[in-house]
Amino acid sequence: MQGVAQGADDGTGSRRPEMLAGEVRRAVAAHRAEGSREEESRQRVLDLLDRVARPFDEHAGPRHMTASAVVAGPRGTVLHRHKRLHQWMQPGGHIDPGEAPWGAALRESQEETGLALSHPAGGPRLIHVDVHNAANGHEHFDLRYLLLAGDEDPKPPPGESPEVRWVPWEEAGTLADVSLTGALAAARRQPEVTRP
Repeated sequence: MQGVAQGADDGTGSRRPEMLAGEVRRAVAAHRAEGSREEESRQRVLDLLDRVARPFDEHAGPRHMTASAVVAGPRGTVLHRHKRLHQWMQPGGHIDPGEAPWGAALRESQEETGLALSHPAGGPRLIHVDVHNAANGHEHFDLRYLLLAGDEDPKPPPGESPEVRWVPWEEAGTLADVSLTGALAAARRQPEVTRP
């Protein structure tokens, strides 16, 4: 896998917590940050992984890992308008117990968009990291992965934000806040991303 150390799993990306933390730490340590915001976030993620016993557990404390994805396809990227924050964001969310972050990014993105998505050939690819405050007073240490989609229209299921759409890359850059712009730029540099 690219950006993720290989190890035995059950096909869903599940790992033992200590094995998972080690794999994620190696991937983040090897990740080349672009810019000071991402480098600071990368260092903070490494610190969290070294100091917190359950970094993937949203109930263990106000500082925890999350996973999201920049979905790329022929029409650009897919963003959704967050129901509570009223901002255009990439899909993603909390990591379930025993779930790997790259598995959570895929699961959450499929749930929120209704699209069939996949990791790039070769496996999950970490393309960006960001630490930011969440609406509930928590601090999210977000790992961002590249996911690929076909040309279908998003069909979010009931309960998810109904505002999900393909956004051309240039427009996505104007809709995104500072925590997402670096991830969008990183996605556009990936060889699988369709150039206009």
